[in-house]
Amino acid sequence: MDNTEENAIQLHGDEEIIEVIDLNDAEPGPDDLADDLGDVDFEDAGNADNDNEGWETEDEMEAEVEQDDSELTFSKHTGSVFCVSLDPATNSMAVTGGEDDKAYVWRVSDGEVLLECTGHKDSVTCAVFSHDSSLVASGDMSGMIKVWKVETKEEIWSFEVGDLEWLEWHPCAPVLLAGTNDGNVWMWKIPAGDCKTFQSPACQATSGKVLPDGKRAVVGYEDGTVRVWDLKQGNSVHVIKGQDGHQGALTCLACNKDGSLVLTGSVDGSAKLINTATGKVVGVFSVEGGKAKGSKDEEESNSVESVGFCNILPLIAVAYLDGTLAIYDLSTQVLRHRCQHEAGIVHLQWEDSSSVVSTCCLDGALRLWDARSGNMVSEYRGHTAEILDFTVNREASLAVTASGDNQAKVFCLQRPDR
Repeated sequence: MDNTEENAIQLHGDEEIIEVIDLNDAEPGPDDLADDLGDVDFEDAGNADNDNEGWETEDEMEAEVEQDDSELTFSKHTGSVFCVSLDPATNSMAVTGGEDDKAYVWRVSDGEVLLECTGHKDSVTCAVFSHDSSLVASGDMSGMIKVWKVETKEEIWSFEVGDLEWLEWHPCAPVLLAGTNDGNVWMWKIPAGDCKTFQSPACQATSGKVLPDGKRAVVGYEDGTVRVWDLKQGNSVHVIKGQDGHQGALTCLACNKDGSLVLTGSVDGSAKLINTATGKVVGVFSVEGGKAKGSKDEEESNSVESVGFCNILPLIAVAYLDGTLAIYDLSTQVLRHRCQHEAGIVHLQWEDSSSVVSTCCLDGALRLWDARSGNMVSEYRGHTAEILDFTVNREASLAVTASGDNQAKVFCLQRPDR
């Protein structure tokens, strides 16, 4: 059969015209290609993987939507679900906060609602359990914070601050901390409400973390400054700013197991390693040449969205808006692996006792990566919009995700080595 026959076998008469296109043939001009692609049915091209790489047809998108690897879907929220956390004591309860101005505490095993946190005036963007899981705090964007007793389902405390940036419980006491838009960090004893504020120049306190010793907190600000606060004395022990600080707003921070090191990430495209005892920057990490996917602005740097320390190996992970997950060696500060995602990464979390790091992404997938090899271990789908937050339980046997599709989902993480 010559080329002309191969390219177009047409059945005339009353029958419809069938056109068979060989995409491997001599390269057609752009106009021909546009016409041809309009007629191709990619559904049956399953075996010709590389012929249509990069093309996403409507059929494929529908197929992706239909794939649901989750065990359970929590669909009580009527707007995007912004945040999720598990109760630290048993890991059997999840709390989710959403655009519907509500937080729900629900059982992970069957999705049953244990507590509905109402009375918020804006999207609930923070929802967290206290260290012993007896209390849950919910905070909305406008700065209304409420604390609920899980067992009795009652609201035991509430307070209003400026626009809320983050909310975090003390690791070993019923003490709640919050960072706000006006640069203040608040600390309350719950339910008594005794209050202390840590004031800094008027720029957002964008992220914060109480160190494991329970005596200090590390806070990152919109101007790129990082402060280490003494919670008892109320003063900042270290201020990392100027050349040492970031050149843009802080987006995330994490500390290692004993709190001796903190890793900070910023919109300036870099992650910094800070010694919390000395306040010195002991490492700077960045992935050169990255631009946020879809960004037209050449000057726009590749923002760091999430950072974390591996508990069992001297490795750190840095997740970027351009979809790069970078694994660095902590001791040599060398880039070990670049794990590429199709879309921007929102959040990462290391498993408690392995070298596996999980990521959630704007493409709606949850992925597990082995940081030793840089290979993807598994991928879970089921959401029809971006995943905005997720958390993995201690045993690393399940993940709970929160998504812009108004749903939270529970995924069972099965791995060959378990």
